[in-house]
Amino acid sequence: MFYERHQAWSVLLRLFHWSFVLSIITLVITGLYIHFPWTNTMVIGGSSFPMATMRYIHFIAGFVFSAALMVRAYLLLFGNAQERFWDFLPITPRNIKNLFTTLGRYLYLDVGHEHRLGHNALAGIFYFLTFLVAAVQVVAGFFMLYPESAFWQKWGTLLFVSQQQGRGIHYLIMWYFGIFAVIHIYIVVWNDIFSRNGLISSIFSGAKYISEDY
Repeated sequence: MFYERHQAWSVLLRLFHWSFVLSIITLVITGLYIHFPWTNTMVIGGSSFPMATMRYIHFIAGFVFSAALMVRAYLLLFGNAQERFWDFLPITPRNIKNLFTTLGRYLYLDVGHEHRLGHNALAGIFYFLTFLVAAVQVVAGFFMLYPESAFWQKWGTLLFVSQQQGRGIHYLIMWYFGIFAVIHIYIVVWNDIFSRNGLISSIFSGAKYISEDY
């Protein structure tokens, strides 16, 4: 079978993806340490202060995470045809149909399947949900980091009421990202095996391969 190469993802989206991934990994590791320190948080008689180091790394990764989120917000509106939100959210008849055919495919039901260059509608729902959850996580993080900022206190109090509740939600959302990552990797590998369109390699090269009967 002949496969034709199509450019699916821009350089900017791929940079967003890997910045997002690496920052999440860093944030989870350092966040778990901050919550459950597994070493002495300070070395008596020495200059080592592991908790301060972990917090500093956590803050830097948080800024990278926030910047990546702003890039994705830009691409949702101004990215290429596959990256804008109306291409993958079920807000058009085509995407609503794709949502149900994708569900059928994942349930191994023979309901037909539309091969798409970009995200399917089911993935689109969860990616957009994750974008919103990430935005809440950013607000929670800055709410705790800048208690003297009127801007962050206004939004933080509106969403979380108190710093303690914001901290709890911040911690719970970390687990959301862990669960999302496991499911995301499974689904991506599953699609790469059954669709044979180079889905995994596309996040490096930007290109997918579509069969001649596409």
